[in-house]
Amino acid sequence: QVQLVESGGGLVQAGDSLRLSCTASERALSGYFVGWFRRAPGKERTFVAAIAWRDISTIYADSVKGRFTISRDGAGNSVYLQMNSTKPEDTAVYYCAADEAIPISRMRVSDNYRYWGQGTQVTVAS
Repeated sequence: QVQLVESGGGLVQAGDSLRLSCTASERALSGYFVGWFRRAPGKERTFVAAIAWRDISTIYADSVKGRFTISRDGAGNSVYLQMNSTKPEDTAVYYCAADEAIPISRMRVSDNYRYWGQGTQVTVAS
């Protein structure tokens, strides 16, 4: 089982930047499909971004495209979410998720990810 730990969350003002990290313990993420999801207070969990490790392809939710960037390290243990030009509506608990294989057409669906971290809180003040 892959253990994932998110970090980097905190309180920022609208327009500020921050960087979230997703780090795997016990097993590396090399070859995995890794996604970021978020859950705002009183709302459903929604897709943010995802990356396919092997071919480095990435996808983004329309709401964050051009503002957020998902990336990975070269060692295969960490995935990052760079959040720029943050907005109050970005406030949520952010979760990292991973799976060995996910069809491209299903990477935006949270149910297709087997492993999940516990989340890190991001609060964007207006």
